[in-house]
Amino acid sequence: MPEIITFIGWHDSGKTTLASEVVSHLKQDGYRVAVIKSSEEHGIGFDTPGTDSYKHKAAGADSVLFVAPDQMVMMTENAGQPLTSPVHQYFTDVDIVIGEGFKTAAGVAKIEVVRDHKQHLRDQVEGVIAVATTLDISFPKIFDLNDSLTIAAFIRRRFLANAPSQAPARAVLWVNGRQVPLKSFVQNALSETVAGFVKSLNGTENAKEIKISINT
Repeated sequence: MPEIITFIGWHDSGKTTLASEVVSHLKQDGYRVAVIKSSEEHGIGFDTPGTDSYKHKAAGADSVLFVAPDQMVMMTENAGQPLTSPVHQYFTDVDIVIGEGFKTAAGVAKIEVVRDHKQHLRDQVEGVIAVATTLDISFPKIFDLNDSLTIAAFIRRRFLANAPSQAPARAVLWVNGRQVPLKSFVQNALSETVAGFVKSLNGTENAKEIKISINT
């Protein structure tokens, strides 16, 4: 699974601007970057009433995937899954995922963006590794909010130093939306067993990646 780091902060703190600038820097460095954004609002409209995709969703479809020559957009239900679940499902081919929001995400590194002394989150949530601000704040790792290049370099050193040489895990197991750690010998056994079955089927002799979903 790719590395994940998310920018958190109060509304209008500047986290969107900072995150987008960091994404731009990392892309210029040659990394594959995905972005995932959260919202606390309900019923947000991502489609226009009257369009075909809107009609399908209004008809009760659990998920709607809009496919065009230049893009794909999916609308689906959220059953309260952790941040790592959609990352694993949709972003397996990137080096890093930059999040915006997700302040309560467990096990995810966070950079807090602060513009007001009275509005801070680092004492309320876990995983804050740095603060980006223009204020005089005491914290082990402080960045100038306007210095996105330095922040991108920090992320690169801490999370992507070994990205080009990292080999993907041979097998990844997710149960009820949460990843279950697997030792190397379990990964090898699981991978070889599943691959053996799959490659015995017609048309799968050159399989490089196999994904299985099991409902119990």
